[in-house]
Formats: sequence, structure tokens, C-alpha cells
Amino acid sequence: MAGSSSAIVAGLTAAALAAVGYLGYQASANVPADLRRAASSGAAPAAASEAPGAKRGPEALPARSGQGVRVVYSLGADRVWLVGDGGRVKRTFTVSPSTVDPAPGTYQVTSRSKRITGSDGIPVEHVVRFTSVEGTVIGFSAAVDGSTPALDPGVRTGGIREKRADGAAMWTFATIGRTVVVVR
Repeated sequence: MAGSSSAIVAGLTAAALAAVGYLGYQASANVPADLRRAASSGAAPAAASEAPGAKRGPEALPARSGQGVRVVYSLGADRVWLVGDGGRVKRTFTVSPSTVDPAPGTYQVTSRSKRITGSDGIPVEHVVRFTSVEGTVIGFSAAVDGSTPALDPGVRTGGIREKRADGAAMWTFATIGRTVVVVR
């Protein structure tokens, strides 16, 4: 009797191992090719860390740039992204930086002006302000004449200059209270 119970246990164990082996084979046969390559090379697949349909390259939304509807400003790339519902980039464009940079972090739009004279003496429109650094107000704006500032490091300015069409898009998108995320 003892011999027959050990034979049953051995048979059940063999059947279980065969089933696990078969299921493992089935699972590996259905793995997408890019994941198989990544697993064999030891590298994580690039697509696994990005949102579906995410773009790569200089126009790609920076990683760790916040969540939800927001404006993202990259100090290093001198680029802005207007990010809508579901993390979808509605618009991205380059900007001309000011001489004073905001610290990386999360801010909110605090004030807006349709048209004023910028700290560099140039008439600007669609001014969207979100912080200040040691008394210098920081915000986005577009020169009415379409010019970009000639930066003088000796003059503290906080206007991040956009093209007029980009400024109009920012004006529509970045209302009071809208989140602005500044990244390196």
C-alpha cells in the first residue's frame, strides 16, 4: 500500500511539472518580440516606461514632469509642453529663456495680463506669471513685434519669450490656478 501511494504522488508531481512546463512554454510563445529581445539582453524595454503613443526625441514630454492638465517648462531644452487630459500633449514649442530661471518644481499660474511692457522694455502680450525669484517675476509672454530678447546677463529679467502664436495658445490654456511644472 505504501508503494502505491508513493507512485500516486510521483505521478501527480510529474503531471504538475508537465502542466507548469507547458503553461510556461505557452506564456513565452506569446511574449511580444521587443520584450523577448529586452529580456535576453538584460535591458528594460523602452516602451514599457512610456505612455502609449509617446514621442521620443527633443519634443518628447520629459519624464517625471507631473500629472494631470499642466504646463511643463524645461530649463535645459528651452521648451514648453501644454499637457491636456490623459497626459496628451496638446502643443509643444521652444522658448527664449529669461536671465533669471525659476527653480525646478511645481507652481500655479498666479496672474495674467493681456498686454504690458516687459521688463526688457519691449511691449508684450499674453503674459502668464507663475512665480518670482528674489523680486524678479517669472512668466511666459510674446513680444508684440515678434522679437526675442537679446539677453544681457547683467539685467535681471523674468520673461520667458514665446512666438506670438505659441503665446496665444498659452494664454488660452494657462488660466489662473493652472499647474506649471518646471524641470531641468
